[in-house]
Amino acid sequence: MMINMKRDKLTVLHVATLNQPIRADLGYGPIETIIHNLDKGLCSLGHRSIVACSGDSSVVGEHLVTVKKSSGGYCSDSTTEKRETMDMHISNVIRRVGVGDIDIIHLHDAKAVESMYDRLAIMQAPIVMTLHVAAIDSRLEGVCQRWCNPVWPSPQVHCVAISKHQKKQYDDLVEADDVVYHGIDVDKYPVKMKPDKGSYLFTIGRVTSVKGQDKAIEIAKKTGSKLIIAGCVQNKAADREFFESLKESIDLFVEPGKLPVGDDYYGNVIKPLLDCDKQIIYIGEICGEHKKQWYRHARATLFPIQWSEPFGLVLVESMACGTPVVALNRGAVPEIVENGKTGFVVDSTEAMIEAVSRIDSIDPGDCRKHVENKFSITSMALNYSELYNQISGGHNRLDTRGGLTRGRSSKPAVHGVKAA
Repeated sequence: MMINMKRDKLTVLHVATLNQPIRADLGYGPIETIIHNLDKGLCSLGHRSIVACSGDSSVVGEHLVTVKKSSGGYCSDSTTEKRETMDMHISNVIRRVGVGDIDIIHLHDAKAVESMYDRLAIMQAPIVMTLHVAAIDSRLEGVCQRWCNPVWPSPQVHCVAISKHQKKQYDDLVEADDVVYHGIDVDKYPVKMKPDKGSYLFTIGRVTSVKGQDKAIEIAKKTGSKLIIAGCVQNKAADREFFESLKESIDLFVEPGKLPVGDDYYGNVIKPLLDCDKQIIYIGEICGEHKKQWYRHARATLFPIQWSEPFGLVLVESMACGTPVVALNRGAVPEIVENGKTGFVVDSTEAMIEAVSRIDSIDPGDCRKHVENKFSITSMALNYSELYNQISGGHNRLDTRGGLTRGRSSKPAVHGVKAA
């Protein structure tokens, strides 16, 4: 991707989700993790980044506290209290936009866009929305047409896909090249220097049938490998039922995530589990610092997904630690893993079993370089920055006196942030 390094410095207001706090050390919180990373990346580029989020968050830019606490989970019942909390969150965002100094509003949830759209349209505020979820889960049916063809002359909601695969699912919403890959803080991930030939296989993610933990167990048993399974079980009937079906195949349940990550986490926590006679071990949900250690010391990370994953942050995190990936060729996987260089992308469980025997041929350094070159915070922030600059011109904006101010340029926005 060719990036124009000469760009305006912008004020960007991120409207965060309330499922989890915006922090760097979350166990499960993919959207919140990306909001944190993007905030950090934009600040490093000199932009003014404001994050509207809960008070229990920790951001790099300006912290606009809209509610006291996050809900603490992705799956919870809708209650009057939760609806009132969301209304307060949105009202405080609208109030802040009304100050008149926001160049771009970046949203990460379709429900929030729908709730705020009419009021933001009056203010003529340009909106970017990252499509974090698959089209089938997006709640966009019936409402997106007025975003893309609004009665108001502006703003338009500029939707951004997180992979080329996902862009195809939202073809009517996303401009030709508006794809921005997620990025992580690569320097925060410890990296191995050589393959761990005698170590375990690792799989991490929400425990649910589409993530394929049952397939990972099958692969481990047929290759004679020890398998470490990490991940949360959400409060969903189907997920709880799936977890119950796995229990007979799991040999040991432990909670090492409660132990601190000290100087010898491997010797104190990981190695004893490797030395025990249990093959399939479930370690529950672990925080960001813990999972980096489990990635780093694994022989490979298994990604046997049973659905079209729109991205796959697990893949990037694993490769950042030098740990190759064995994954099924579904969703965005072939865009993220370089087959034969940073892991193996195959078409069946049987092929994953065969690929495990070849995993030691992968150079950990190639895995790390791949992430540094393509999935860093800087790369993500540069791509979004380019998009922000393209669409910020030509939009009117409400100033502090209630009048309208003209954007930097009267030219129509030129779309096209192409993923590297």
